[in-house]
Amino acid sequence: MAIQLASSSSSYRSKLSYDVFLSFRGIDTRKTFTSHLHNALQQRVIETFMDDEQLESGKEISRALLGAIEESRISLVIFSENYASSSWCLDELVQIIECKETKEQMVWPMFYHVDPSEVRHQKGRLAEAFVKHKDSKRHSEERIQRWRTALNKAANLSGWHLGDE
Repeated sequence: MAIQLASSSSSYRSKLSYDVFLSFRGIDTRKTFTSHLHNALQQRVIETFMDDEQLESGKEISRALLGAIEESRISLVIFSENYASSSWCLDELVQIIECKETKEQMVWPMFYHVDPSEVRHQKGRLAEAFVKHKDSKRHSEERIQRWRTALNKAANLSGWHLGDE
């Protein structure tokens, strides 16, 4: 996989802290795919944000994390089996899609052992995650709908399908 960073205006680039923001579900990919990808990007001197902190369930996404998304040129979203079970991941994705639409940030989805159509239509494990979110009553219908819309938009982007083949 070759990642080429498109040149951008110097005024926009000067406001950016990162070339790449990695959005991923830690329990699925942190110690495998994502850590290897992060290391490969760092070796190529591509400034990459990868959140290494354990995110606490039920708490809101931090302003610092949202700021890192806004200050990145590209967001790589690694969709995995449990991605949608995390409200943190889903909130990140909403912010990523907003930055794509308002700041023309590039978004590249990677489907790690999950079919893109399952993400697009929230089927399989993603559907189960949404049932749990709804049943928990911790999230408003409006927030859940924003998550669904962001998943659909991201899954419709050109990306990579990394399956079992």
